[in-house]
Amino acid sequence: MFFVHSGSVVARLTNRCIYIYIVLSVLFHDTMKPIKLPCYCGSIRQASRIVTQLYDQALKPSGLKITQFGILRLLSAYPGLTTGEIAEALAMDSTTLTRTLKIIQENAWIEATPGEDRRERHWSVTPAGKERVGEAVPLWKNAQKEFAQLAGDVDLDGLTKAVFHLVHKAGS
Repeated sequence: MFFVHSGSVVARLTNRCIYIYIVLSVLFHDTMKPIKLPCYCGSIRQASRIVTQLYDQALKPSGLKITQFGILRLLSAYPGLTTGEIAEALAMDSTTLTRTLKIIQENAWIEATPGEDRRERHWSVTPAGKERVGEAVPLWKNAQKEFAQLAGDVDLDGLTKAVFHLVHKAGS
């Protein structure tokens, strides 16, 4: 089902996001009344908010939000990244990232060591952060399964590839 008629990556991605949004909004119809937006960005953001809510709810027992979980997973795989490297890897606004890092640091899940430049910090996950991620991974896996079930016949691998392609292309 296509809503935007174009062969571009953005159009294909938008069509997939709109479809997922419609599927999710039908499932959650009793709590919200979505409208179809004519804006690519608005449609993708609507879908993103719904997916974020699903994952945040699933991760709630761990005390993590999906954004925090993603940063902790990234730093678990790549310890010592700077704030700029994290922002680049996650295509995140530095102000938003700095706020999120502060919350994670206040919870003692990450720590910073100074870099060569006094403004530069290298981040790593603390033992408490590793424990928190360990508690959250099964919850995240359940959210992945739940999302896949909700998305039904949507090609999630294709969607993920299209999203990555768009992010990569936009970031170039």
